[in-house]
Amino acid sequence: MTLALVASLAALPPTAARAGSFECLMDAWQTVEIRSPAEGLIDKVYVQRGDAVRKGQPLVELVSNAERSAAESARYRSQMQGPVNQSRNRLDYATKKLARATELAQQNFTSAESRDQAEAERRVAESELQAATENRELAKIEHRHALDLLSLRTMSSPFNGVVVDRMLNPGDIAEAGTGRKAMLKIAQIDPLRVDVVFPAALFGQLKPGMKAMVVPQGLGGRHAASVKLVDKVIDAASGTFVARLELPNPTLALPGGLRCQAEFDGLAAPAPTARAPARPAP
Repeated sequence: MTLALVASLAALPPTAARAGSFECLMDAWQTVEIRSPAEGLIDKVYVQRGDAVRKGQPLVELVSNAERSAAESARYRSQMQGPVNQSRNRLDYATKKLARATELAQQNFTSAESRDQAEAERRVAESELQAATENRELAKIEHRHALDLLSLRTMSSPFNGVVVDRMLNPGDIAEAGTGRKAMLKIAQIDPLRVDVVFPAALFGQLKPGMKAMVVPQGLGGRHAASVKLVDKVIDAASGTFVARLELPNPTLALPGGLRCQAEFDGLAAPAPTARAPARPAP
């Protein structure tokens, strides 16, 4: 990351710097391409490029008539009381019949075989009630599964951010998979990520939590930021390392992708060491 960042800064025109000021780049904290976990026809796209979005806000909805019908059918089955009530009534009747048969058998008015038959009927009724109860619980699970499948037809924003690009529209086919074309690209710009390049001589002086002022190129103004993390490895090719700053941007007034200067009080790049002139050959 360090070498690429140094190269990108070197490709930009120079800016005036002051003591304790270091080159940096402001960018979105994270960027995500919204893809569909299921294939289907896009029904609605609720946002346009440049729109601000909130975490959990629906962005894209696929045609989901079949999934809605399946979820409604599963919901109805999960609430059906008829089979359970029928089995419960049958068990109640079988229990009373067994009690009468037992009483008559004790008085020798009926055979033991009749009592055994009544007991068998009661056990069958118990099993039927258990099966009806289990089927209703299974229907509840199937309902939750159907709702999960239905939820896959709506893509929501994973964070507060802005829509960077819109690639697909209603009527397009959304294809599942990371290699497929994304539907939207959104970026989180509150907070902004500020990557600052430091010379290796300052390694160990940067600590998480340190404060800095960030001056965006072309916009002016000074904005408070804090060090979030510091590279643990120095890039040998450039002799530099990178610290990442977190820059709050609650009004979304600051864009990503700008070159900037990060100012640290009490921290300055060391002056280059003068090399002694080469001695003439004898």
